[in-house]
Amino acid sequence: MMANIFSDNSGLIYKYTKLIWKCLQFHWLAILSLGIWISLADKSQANQIYKHSDSSSKLLEKITSINDLEQFDIFPVNENENHSITLPYLIAAPENFNPSLQIPPPLPELPKPSQPSSTTAEPEKPLAVLENIQTDFRNDTDNFGIHNLFIEPTFQFRLPNGNKIFVKTGFNFFEQIGIESISNIPIQIGWQGKVGDVKLQTAAGVDIFNRLPPAINLNAQVEALIIPPKVSDSGQLLSGLIVSVNVEQGPYKFNAQTLENQITAWRFGPNLYWQIDRDTSLFSSLRLGNYSDRNSEVQSFSRLERKFGQFSLAANLFTWSYDRNLERTSGYFSPPDFFVYNAEVAWEGEVVNFLRCRLSASLGQQRLNGEFDNANAYQTRCTAKLSPSIEADLGYSFSNVRNQDTGGSAYGGNSLTGQLRVKF
Repeated sequence: MMANIFSDNSGLIYKYTKLIWKCLQFHWLAILSLGIWISLADKSQANQIYKHSDSSSKLLEKITSINDLEQFDIFPVNENENHSITLPYLIAAPENFNPSLQIPPPLPELPKPSQPSSTTAEPEKPLAVLENIQTDFRNDTDNFGIHNLFIEPTFQFRLPNGNKIFVKTGFNFFEQIGIESISNIPIQIGWQGKVGDVKLQTAAGVDIFNRLPPAINLNAQVEALIIPPKVSDSGQLLSGLIVSVNVEQGPYKFNAQTLENQITAWRFGPNLYWQIDRDTSLFSSLRLGNYSDRNSEVQSFSRLERKFGQFSLAANLFTWSYDRNLERTSGYFSPPDFFVYNAEVAWEGEVVNFLRCRLSASLGQQRLNGEFDNANAYQTRCTAKLSPSIEADLGYSFSNVRNQDTGGSAYGGNSLTGQLRVKF
């Protein structure tokens, strides 16, 4: 199937190679100097941490996927001990620069250790147990009349063998000046499991629209641990490296016009998450895309972050290149040459016992079609622990980073996001 998709363009491989090399050259040169400084800044402190932490006894099987808007994922290291591993929230993603990609890349999580075997007879387990319900909310608007709304609950079930089943549905709504509004009900069923040390996740479903024909959607991910995690006595993740390969296909939910034109896209590429030391992390992703209107893209994103107590400093770099600019005909932002770089300062901490918040601001530049402009973003998010089994997130962000060609006019995009997590 994939061969048929690309067979119509014999020069596509050469073009992708050229664009990828061009992106990566700029990408890594931009963050190399900051990475060297960060690595040296706390070298002595990191050495002391590694020296005094006997983490081998607490080493879990692997770090698994990075997922959605959760601020923290906490998993027990050992059921006989009274501490846990706290993992960082990965706030950077192409979505933060480009709201067209609605689902952020996943967060690394540590699985619960397997239970010791017992000779006593256990009661028969049910076919599937509902573990949690996670409802995602996102409301995107801009000053050019585009409004996208997403409300998507996901039900997670655990099977007797430890694998997981996901059922996702919800309601999406798309408004745009000059286009009749479109509503959408997504339905998707997914499976997650392991084969040896490799984690697999697949999902498939259908998108149902009020006035458009149904469209098939699917995605898959293969994830492997490259460097085993090191954990301090306090449960702090010190180091680890995860690499995953991702592929997805479905309707391109950029705006009402893109859906009106029934644009679908294949996207595939790797993710990398590297916990360099206790306070330093690197996330990087690359996506190649092929569209039903015979367009193609190369998109890359990298984020290098350093924590200083409750404060953090990060460098972000996002590049995006399309084969053809089809914004006027197909409806989606398709720049031939676009990149954004910025520096971000953030604070995160507990306001009260049950409420944790994060505030951030970034300043940088964006280039579109050879012209530079300022790139600013402001973001706030709070997590409230309503009960031992219920948590809720609420966030707001504003950015002037473009997701459409405005002809030189100032762009402003607002996003209101939320998530409700219920564990059973």
